[in-house]
This record gives sequence, C-alpha cells and structure tokens, in this order.
Amino acid sequence: MSKHPPLSVKRRRLGDLLLEADIITPDKLSIALTEQKKTGEQLGRIIVKLGFVPEGVMRDILGSALGQESMDLEKIRPDPKVLAMVPKKLIERHQVVPVSWNSQNSELTVAMADTQNVAVIDKLQAHIHAGINIRPVLAGQAEIARAIQRLFGVEISLEGVLHELETGSIDLEGLTEQTGQFSHPMVRLVELLLTDAVHQEASDIHIEPELGFVRIRYRIDGVLSEVRNLHRDYLSGLVVRIKVLAGMNIAEIRAPQDGRFSMTISSHAIDFRVASQPTTHGENLVLRILDRNRGILRLEELGLARHTLSILKLMMAKPEGIILVTGPTGSGKTTTLYSMLNFLNTEQVNIMTLEDPVEYPMQMIRQTAVNPAANLDFANGVRSLLRQDPDIILVGEIRDKDTAQMALRAAMTGHQVYSTLHTNSALGIFPRLLDIGVSPEILSGNIIGILSQRLVRKLCPHCKQPHDPNPLERRLLGVTRDEPCRIYSAVGCEKCHGIGFRGRMTVMEAIRMDEDFDMLIEQGAAKTAIGQLARKKGFLSMAEDGVRRVLDGSSSLEEITRVIDLSKRLEK
Repeated sequence: MSKHPPLSVKRRRLGDLLLEADIITPDKLSIALTEQKKTGEQLGRIIVKLGFVPEGVMRDILGSALGQESMDLEKIRPDPKVLAMVPKKLIERHQVVPVSWNSQNSELTVAMADTQNVAVIDKLQAHIHAGINIRPVLAGQAEIARAIQRLFGVEISLEGVLHELETGSIDLEGLTEQTGQFSHPMVRLVELLLTDAVHQEASDIHIEPELGFVRIRYRIDGVLSEVRNLHRDYLSGLVVRIKVLAGMNIAEIRAPQDGRFSMTISSHAIDFRVASQPTTHGENLVLRILDRNRGILRLEELGLARHTLSILKLMMAKPEGIILVTGPTGSGKTTTLYSMLNFLNTEQVNIMTLEDPVEYPMQMIRQTAVNPAANLDFANGVRSLLRQDPDIILVGEIRDKDTAQMALRAAMTGHQVYSTLHTNSALGIFPRLLDIGVSPEILSGNIIGILSQRLVRKLCPHCKQPHDPNPLERRLLGVTRDEPCRIYSAVGCEKCHGIGFRGRMTVMEAIRMDEDFDMLIEQGAAKTAIGQLARKKGFLSMAEDGVRRVLDGSSSLEEITRVIDLSKRLEK
C-alpha cells in the first residue's frame, strides 16, 4: 500500500506566497492569472513559462505551499540500481525520476512535478516490488525532462524509420502539409535528427549532398563530426521537409535561401536558423541550433581568469563609452555580450539591442533585428534607438564607417555601448577602425575597453591523460627544462563519446583604456607602441591565457595551438 502525501495540510494560494515573498509583482500575477483562465494550465507553470520566476524558485515555493520537500535534480546523480527499480517506460510516460532508496524503511524516493497525483503514484506502486513505499518529492517539470534525457540518453530508432522509407516511395506532397502529425516517416526522420543534434549539444547541423549519398555532420564544441551517411534518394525529402518547417520556397532550388523555425525538445524551446546553398550535387543545408535556455551564462560561468574578470567588471562600471568584443565567427562573442548585458540588466536601466538576427530573447531588454528591406540597417537602427531613451545599447556588429560613427556618437552622448568587430586581436581594433574611416580624435576618450576571445575545448575530466611535456612543449609553455610540470592530453571514453573533450571555455585578452592609451591613439601611434604600453600596465595576451589553461589541466596544448598561434613564444 502506497504512502500518499497528506492531503490535510492547510494550503495557501501560490499567488499569495509569491507576493508575500516579493518574488512577483501584482501586475505580473494578474497577467499569469488571466493566461490561466484562457489555457487552464497550472499557475506555477504559466509563471515560469512567462519568465517571471525561475523554475528552481518556483519549485521551492510550491514545495513550501504543499508542505512537500523539493529537490534540484541538476545536482542529483541517481544510482543505476535505483533507476532500475522503476520500468523505463513508466519513467518516460509519467515523467518521474527515481532518486534514492532507503533500505531501512523500504522507501523509494521519486521526483515528480505533481506530488499530489495519486493515480501516478499508484501506477508506480503496482510495478515495483511489494513492500516498497514511494516517497514523492517535488521537482520542476523541465528539470525532470532534462534529467530523464541525461540519465537515459537519446534512443533514436533511425533504422526503423529508414526501413519504412526503403520499403515505400517518398510522397513529397505529404511533406508540405503543416498538420503537426508525424505519421510520414520522412517527417519523423527529420524530427529525430533535430532531436539527436540538440541532445548531443551540437551548434550546427550540416546536410551535405555528395555524388551518391548524403552526409550528415554535427558541429559539437566547434568541431565538425560525421554522424550519418544516407542514400541520395533521401536528399529531396530532407530538403523539402526542412524548407517547409522554415517557411522557405520549396520550388526554388537554384538560389540560396534563409529561414527559421522553432521546436520544443525536452521541454526546451529550440530555435533553428536554416540556410540553403545550391551546389554541384544538390542543395546543401546548414541549420544553426539556438537553445534559449543555454545561450545566456553568468559572467562567472565563462571561466575567465580572475584578473580578466576584474578588468571586465571595471569596464562595465564606467557609465559612458564603448566596449568592443572581437574575434572570428563562432568565437563566443555573442555569448560574452549577452552575459555582460545580463549582469547589468535591472529595472533601473533601459537596455536596447540591434542585432542581425536576434539570437536569444532576454527579459526586460528591448531587442530589434536589422531589416534592410525596411531601411533598418545598423547605422539607421542606432539613430532610432537613441530616440528610445536608452542607458545601454548593443550594436550587433560594426561593419562600416557609418555604423562605427553612430556607435561612437552614442558613446559620446552619455550612453554605454557594446559592439563587435572582426579583428584577430585586441590591439588590432585600432588599425581596423582607422581603416574603415574613423578618425583618431573620435576614438580617443570614447573607448572603455577591448576584449578579444576564442573558444577552446575542455578536456574530459574522466579520461584525460597526464604526461611530462617534451622540450618543444616546454618552450611553448614557457617552462624551463628543470621545472616540474605536468600537462594533459585527450584520450576518449564513454562519457565524452570517445572524443576526449567535453564542453568549451573562453580564452580572452582584455585592455582597459585610460588617458595614457587615449594620448597615443590621438597621436596616431603605431600598434606596437600601444602594445608596449599595454604590457607595462599588465596586459596578458590570449596566448598567455591559453597557456594558463594547459598548465591548470583544463585543456590540452594541441587544442590551444589549434585555436591560438603560439609560434611567437618560440622566438623568445
């Protein structure tokens, strides 16, 4: 017989608890209640979905209201023996997670989004051994979905779908219907590929036609890896289905196209940006994956050196001027900028952005996408933003003289401006801006600071292999022959899917401008002179930050040299 949670506990309304704790305003609660009347959905889920309250806070508040213990599943790693006590099909169907087993009182703790659901508890009780009691604890619905994915992985029955396609003809007309049903095997094939890529934390999906087959590759941690080869007969179905989802013209196969669509995967809203390109063997598709919940990190989560992080915070403390972030495509510039804006985002400031396109939606920030068809480019967009009473402005990218001058003009008129520029280093900012036509007089006194960064892969902590560096490696690392030193190399294991790396981190160099720098810039000094001054003020280059990552065991020397040029260190 199961032990259900006591129903006699005096309950208080969730809205009242949130108001008393000053977690939500009356206006926001009124909006959520209005939405609840329309949808009938639980109030707590609506409030989380609207972004008014983080899911973890809502979980704890609900637990308090119900007199029920709550649990953060992100910090829990259940024993496989505990997971095996409940059939996997029940775990997935009812979205529950077995967490722990207490042998003394024969009690199985199970995380649930609704601990008052007696029917689910009874079904679980019926499928476990007699004499075992179920103890429900509260967890967030999205947290449970992520935990199930993390614990069991993605089991994609591609073979079954491909067998269906091989035994029947592909009805391309059926793929154009936006019915929301997934009966067509090609529709399911596309959904499985997208789901698999998201669960493997890929940033891009490449669907590449070759002479006799279709190659599918994922970009994971900045590196492409082949995951599947399909028969060429599947190309047209894949292209048509993805074009339909992205709102693209399926009849146009000779010109490049762009589109986008959204899907909900494991309770996450995932955006996909699609680009098609005609090639000699057919249309090539690249899908950029944008997970709204993973896009914004706290500054402390970027993994910056303490010295660099303190410089960054000093830059953001200055109320007017421009902060520039530089690096190649895919170097994490947008992530860094969003983290900085998130750090500054309060009700006391008005933050506005102009992007191409808007990648991740942020609460309380007014975000605008450039639209050349409406004569809204970066330069005109900044003019428009200045009439919206902003305190902080993000200009997605400085591409030309007009945009640069408008961004600097905003900085000169008391605004804090953030933007990106394509150069190889922080010191390369000055010749680049001069090259596009910005005068030294305008640059002097208006630049708060410059960041330049790259993303490098982190070694898998479970399988990285230590070794003593050889003479060449010691020279690259700046370590003498007799100095004790141990560095690590990638190996590969089940945890990292045999790659040897898991996740990425930021390698950065930062320059905080002051009057000495401004004087050199106004005089038109060469980049070398500015570099010498930066050195005197304690500037640490990206190469030095990369070497730090090798010496502390975070990454390998091979990975750092793949991304950053360390050859100049051999000249010392």
